Amino acid sequence: MNFIPHAYQTRAIEHVIKNDGCLLALEMGLGKSVITLTAVANELNSYMAFRALVIAPKRVAENTWPTEAAKWEHTRSLRVSLVLGSERDRLKALGKNADLYVINTENVPWLVSQFPDDTWPFDLVVLDESTRFKDRSTQRWKALRRVRRHIRKIVLLSGTPAPTGANGSMGSTLPDRSRSAPGSHLHRIS
Repeated sequence: MNFIPHAYQTRAIEHVIKNDGCLLALEMGLGKSVITLTAVANELNSYMAFRALVIAPKRVAENTWPTEAAKWEHTRSLRVSLVLGSERDRLKALGKNADLYVINTENVPWLVSQFPDDTWPFDLVVLDESTRFKDRSTQRWKALRRVRRHIRKIVLLSGTPAPTGANGSMGSTLPDRSRSAPGSHLHRIS
């Protein structure tokens, strides 16, 4: 299927490409996945990124990301590897030559443990339903913090309204790459 973006989707794609850290807060059905896949494909094709990782709730990881990548003409060539299932299955999926690796949120600490020291291979990370990374006391948040300095671009996706604003509900989600402690700089689409 050919993707003809609406004006807001075009602005969002450009925003993701332009910023190394951003939040796309759009209601369900407005195209967060295709916007993100378009930006990821652009980053990979222009060699601005080399390995992308999507972290999503299990059902979304299993169904949405591979289906959306295969659905659109311009993202169909992305090689997607689902890092799901048993540990053996996940290790096999990590060993595949892919452009986009997709893992469920609960397996982030396991994934980080597979890459000791400075071997983290993903320079572009997408957090789908990023509100799951809001709590700094969780193992997944702490694990992602350990590798944040190796991530050049991080994209937060949320369909959940933020009652206190983006920074109020998401401030601790976006660790600043330049520091080991989390930062809270979020860029708005104008």
